[in-house]
Amino acid sequence: MSELNLAVDVVIMAAGKGTRMISKLPKVLHRLAGKSLIFHVLDTAAALSARQVVVVTGHGADQVEHALQQAETALPPIKLVRQEPQLGTGHAVQEAVPHLQNDGLVVVLSGDVPLTQAHTLKALIAASQGNQLALLTLKMPDPTGYGRIVRNPTTQALQAIVEQKDATPEQLAIGEVYSGIMAAPAALLKTWLARLDNRNAQGEYYLTDVVKWAVADGVPVVAHQIQDALEVAGINNPAQLAELERAHQLRLAHALMHQGVRLADPARLDVRGELVCGQDVEIDVNCVFSGRVVLEDGVRIGAHCVISQAQIAAGAVVHPFTHIEGGANPKDLVEVGEGALVGPFARLRPGAKLGADVHIGNFVEVKQATLAAGAKANHLAYVGDAQLGERVNYGAGSITANYDGAHKHQTMIEADVHIGSNCVLIAPVTIGAGGTVGGGSTITKDTAPGVLTVARAKQVSLTNWKRPQKS
Repeated sequence: MSELNLAVDVVIMAAGKGTRMISKLPKVLHRLAGKSLIFHVLDTAAALSARQVVVVTGHGADQVEHALQQAETALPPIKLVRQEPQLGTGHAVQEAVPHLQNDGLVVVLSGDVPLTQAHTLKALIAASQGNQLALLTLKMPDPTGYGRIVRNPTTQALQAIVEQKDATPEQLAIGEVYSGIMAAPAALLKTWLARLDNRNAQGEYYLTDVVKWAVADGVPVVAHQIQDALEVAGINNPAQLAELERAHQLRLAHALMHQGVRLADPARLDVRGELVCGQDVEIDVNCVFSGRVVLEDGVRIGAHCVISQAQIAAGAVVHPFTHIEGGANPKDLVEVGEGALVGPFARLRPGAKLGADVHIGNFVEVKQATLAAGAKANHLAYVGDAQLGERVNYGAGSITANYDGAHKHQTMIEADVHIGSNCVLIAPVTIGAGGTVGGGSTITKDTAPGVLTVARAKQVSLTNWKRPQKS
């Protein structure tokens, strides 16, 4: 419900071919900031508390509809309708009419315009007052390609929208343009849509022609004008997608710096989800964040790190070239404890849980494993499906052999254990507290606390042995 206490129904036009994308993927499924364009628009609809969303598909309908049906995010109820053939924007909204109830206010959005803000649409809804046609407009120094807003020269009342191909030279000089976004009472919109025709330069049914019918019916047409062109920027080709990506990322970077985050270079940051930062966070260049990542006070992220679905506690340091890949499920979230040191060139996979002051060094991989406070795995190691107690020292080249070809098994390493270099711990196995495993050992049985365990073949030296020679 909007602030006017009206039921809001959103129509998203997502039927276009996107020919200039030169791609087999429908345009609305191309990604910006790690998320398909149409899902940006759906998130905005959710922020409006929309009663329902009607998505009009056409080109690549099967792919678009499948993506929407597989969505795991919380979205309003979605109705899918197909526009076949595609006869213009007015025809697209006509296809949605059977799903629009007369008591609602209809907000029309485009599936390839991803960055419109919810507060902007709420202001547009308020401008409609529930009984007027409200258009989202802006002034542009170069309005090429946009429909021009035509006003009465005396009263400045909005009279029409003229598409670029149908505009006179005088109308082409108008700087105020229509964004493609409108809000209208459903009952009135239906009557205007029924009166559309395709007598124009493109032979299409223009949604913009509803303006002249609203004027003819004496219904006020109002404009909510914004200044931010980024909010209404559409995407027609890969170059525009890249430009919008960089503009969006730079805006996110400046918002983070406004909060106090220190970025080595705001132009070299990619946030493809939600990045939450505490005080005195430092982020070096070329880092990519996806999913939900929380960096608590004093966290430092080195250059060229890729981090997803992770919670990194205060004072932790992630050294350069580290890859942290958590999952959306809470058990798969990667957690890095307070003061921990990770990397460089480390990899934390889903379910890695590091306690305070844990050290994970270069070329160490951790997956579905918990390392308690002070544990260390500093070099060239694999820790999977394991629990390491406090102050465990896990040697270089050592691995947990957690998979028997059919099932995963757990390795338990209790507190204060020292695992020597190049050891293989074949799960399920428990290494007792305070024990030591000699380097090069293959451990298949539980060990008692405090003991030294060595399990390797006896060293043999052969005299008078000659290395084979090439013939």
